[in-house]
Order: sequence, then C-alpha cells, then structure tokens
Amino acid sequence: MDKVQADVGLELAARVAAAVKSSLDLDITAAEALIRPSSRPGADYQCNAAMGLGKRIGRQPREVATAIVEALDAGDLVEQPDIAGPGFINLTLRDSWLAGHMTDLLADERLGVPETDAPRRIAIDYSSPNVAKEMHVGHLRSSIIGDALVRLMRFQGHEVIPHNHLGDWGTPFGMLIEHLLDEGFGADHTISDLNGFYQEARKKFDADPDFAERARQRVVQLQSGDEKTLELWHELVEESMRHFLKVYQLLGIGLTPEDNYGESFYNPFLADTVTELEQKGLTRVSDGALCVFPAGFTNREGEPLPLIVRKSDGGYGYMSTDLATVRYWTGERGATDLLYAVGTPQSQHFQMIFTASRDAGWLGPDHRAVHVNFGSILGEDGKMFRTRAGGSVKLIDLLNEAIEQATKVLDAREDNNFDATEKTTVARAVGIGAVKYADLSNDREKDYVFSWKKMLATDGNTATYLQYANARQLSILRKAGQAPGPGTKVILAEPAERALAIQLIQFPAAIQAAVDGYTPHKLCTYLFDTATAFSKFYDECPVLKSEGETRQSRLAMCALTSKVLTLGLSLLGIEAPARL
Repeated sequence: MDKVQADVGLELAARVAAAVKSSLDLDITAAEALIRPSSRPGADYQCNAAMGLGKRIGRQPREVATAIVEALDAGDLVEQPDIAGPGFINLTLRDSWLAGHMTDLLADERLGVPETDAPRRIAIDYSSPNVAKEMHVGHLRSSIIGDALVRLMRFQGHEVIPHNHLGDWGTPFGMLIEHLLDEGFGADHTISDLNGFYQEARKKFDADPDFAERARQRVVQLQSGDEKTLELWHELVEESMRHFLKVYQLLGIGLTPEDNYGESFYNPFLADTVTELEQKGLTRVSDGALCVFPAGFTNREGEPLPLIVRKSDGGYGYMSTDLATVRYWTGERGATDLLYAVGTPQSQHFQMIFTASRDAGWLGPDHRAVHVNFGSILGEDGKMFRTRAGGSVKLIDLLNEAIEQATKVLDAREDNNFDATEKTTVARAVGIGAVKYADLSNDREKDYVFSWKKMLATDGNTATYLQYANARQLSILRKAGQAPGPGTKVILAEPAERALAIQLIQFPAAIQAAVDGYTPHKLCTYLFDTATAFSKFYDECPVLKSEGETRQSRLAMCALTSKVLTLGLSLLGIEAPARL
C-alpha cells in the first residue's frame, strides 16, 4: 500500500496536527484534531478542532481554521479545503487518490486495518456457565459479546487470553454430590439429569437439616481433597463440559477446555490473597467476617459496603475469588487489561473489586480493568425472555430453533436449489448468524427484544440482509466468470461509486471504534451502511452490462465490498455463505 495510512481519518488528523503546530505553535494529538466523517454534501470529512483551539488561545475560531487550512500540507490527499460556519473545515478526498486507494485495498488482506504497534496482554472473562446446570439464554450475551471482542482485539494484534470462569465450587457442589451419593450416580447421566438432581438437592438442603449438615461437610471434604468426593466432582465437571462444548460449537464460540478457569482454579490462592490484604491493612472484622471496605461505596443508610473476603465460619465466597482472580491475572500472568463480559446488575460489585484491587496494588496505573456490562434479552411482550411455561429458555434449544427457523426461510424461497447438505450448512450460518447479530447490533448496555421475524428479515439491519448482500456480490463475480486481480484500475465516475468507496475506506475506523468502547454494535452499523451503499451502487451502476475498464472497475468494487462484509462478519463470529 502507499505511504498514506490505511485509516484515512487518522492520516488527516496527523496532517491537521502538523498544521496546528506550524501555524499556531501548539501540540495536539490526533484525537484532538477532531476529524469526523461529514454528512455535508460535497465533503467527506470535517475537522472541528478550531472552536476548541480558539478558546484555548483567545482567537476567533474562523481565524484559527483559516490558519490551519493555510498551513495544511494535504494536497496529495484532499481538494482545497473550505471553511463553513464558525470554523468547521470541510475536507474532500481527491478522486484520483480515492480510486488509487481502492486498487491498493484489493491487494490488502487486512483491508486497510493496521496492526497495533502497542500490543497489550488482555485477559477476558466471558460465558461463565455453572457446572451441573444446562446453559440457558442468560449465558447468550456474555458468550457472544466476549467472543466478538476476542476476535476483534486479536485481529488488531493484541494478545488475548480468554478465561471461562466456571461456577464449579462451593456449597452447591456439597449439596449435589451428597444427593448423588444418596441416589446413586451413574456414568450414563446427562446434563439434563444433573439439572434435575441439582433442583432436588436444593429442596432437600432447604427442608432437611440433617442433609444440609452432610452437604456442608461434603464441601469440607471437597476442599480438602477427599478422593471419592473429587472423583464425583470431576465427573460432574466433565459431563458439564461436554454440554458446554456442544453449545459453543453450535454457536461458533472459540472457548475450549484449556480456557477453563473455574472457581476451583482460584481456590489455592484464596488464603494468600486474604493474607496479603490483611498485611496491607485493608481489612477489618465486621459481624465476625473479615471484610474490605472500598472507599466510596455505601448502602441506602449511608453505611460502608463490605467485600467479605473471609466468612465468619472461615470459608471463602465469590468476593474472595474475584479478588484472587485479579491478583492472579495481573501478578502471575502479566495481564495489562482485565475485561469482564458480565451483566449490568453486577456493576457495583465489579467497581468495588477494582477499587479494592487498586488499593492492594494489584491494579496499577498501567492496568485497565473494565466491566463490559450488558442489558437483558426481552420477549416480544417486553418482559424477560422465557418459555411459554415461564421457565428459562435452554440455550441449545434456542439455537436449534434458530436453525429450524432459517431452514423455513430458505424453503420459502422460489429459487431455492440447495442440496440437502448445502441447505443444512447455510441454514446453520443464517440461523446462528441471525441470533448473534441481533444481539451484537444493539448497544450492549441496553435491553433488546428477541424476535425471530425481525432478526431473520432480509431487509433492515440484520445478519440475513448482510449475508444476502455478500452472496449477491459473489454471484455477480461468478456470472462475470472472473475475479478482478490485484492492480485492477478503479474508476469512480458515478456518485454511487464514489459513495461506496468512501464507505469502504472507513472500515479501519469502524474496527477501532468497536474495540475502543468494547462496542461491537458500531461495527454492525458500519457493515449495514456498507451493504446499503452497495445496494445503491448496484441499482445505479450496472456491472455485468458495462464494458471495458468500467466493467473491471465495478467488478473490483463488488469484490472489495464482499471482502469487507466477509471479514467484518467474521470478526463478529458470523459466517458469510457464498450462496444464499
């Protein structure tokens, strides 16, 4: 590729920053250059820096904008800038540069997305189901969002370490193992059996004091390494993992057994974690329990909120485990970033954990700890998404239904000419893609309504629409009998051609925006806008009926758009079938 950075917005920002330095003798960052895509007719980008700089140096913004424009060395990249309103600088890319950039992108596997020159080691906690329980719809968002972030950050060049924080330790397993010993546990029991056994064990624990005491003692035996107890526990974990992996495979999530870091993993670190907190003077006893009271957190009565790091009976809970997790990943594994893809109701808990960890020195100035929170999935009645009977929706049932729904969509098409094998493959890609995209295309912090009709629609902001757009592009290339090779000359003679090119060059910025805010929906919005721009291009710029260089150029634009959609969807964990 040429010397200009692939992210055109960053290159323009660098040029503006240089102009500010030479004309005003001020140092600003690329972010402070405030380069944004423009919605004004005739302008591609807009620089909004002059207003802030004017206040900073006591000059009129328009005067500042004029100084920047006069010093701007960007004639190879943009036409002569113009100044609008109080000091907005409008920037229009040169058609010659833009067309040449399209040709360059055809030969670039990364489609203009640079690899970071400052890679970080990122540990991300996501999915985190409970052993001996079937995964349900409540695990969907964490699994999908976490997986998308792993893909995006790895693509940027960061080292990303997933960890599946399984619920596999503590009192629930004392209850369950004791119940299984009472009932007789066989190797042929499935995850569904375990689900039922757990519910029965809970009832016994609440109703039978003798059983409750035996269950507590069983926890002690588990934690002390009793051979028989551990053998049963391992069987529970193994059967649960078979179920989890089946769900992950169907969902297209990359988690493996090597990524398991359950509560049991951190058990050996708990005592040392608490001892270190004590030695640093961060603990005090409250109602018999050893607690940390992070500053700034109070209850409704204004009393300090505790993190209980050791219970009054000497045991440890999830608060201790979460503190040990931070200590392990930053201290033992050298993680620079800790991400937790966990629902919004846990926000205060994580902020307390982060504050206590900073007080303990486990999180330093160079560390980032982020709760990647998300809202709930609602049914079409606006209430929590449940089965008709009011129970939790099993995740594997939902995914299988997605494939069935997609199969119906394919069967309803008049031009359906798939053989059985291909239809199965495509239906899976469409159905699972629809579920994932419906989640990722929404701002993760907000609730969203689960609707089969909406998510499988072939128009609007859906995975199905994007998959159809990509399949159309590939169909054009097949009908042409050739794919434009590297170096194909691109001609941007029509407004729709140029508009599509402007959209395609913003792919790197969309990736960066999705990573910066841990907001995959920004990439979804970009891909939808790209498919929409292609649709207008397709309607207004005949491809197969054109001839000569124009035909080759438009085939190149089809190929490049397909590459952007395919790569973009893959970074969200969504397949793009070649035929639909």
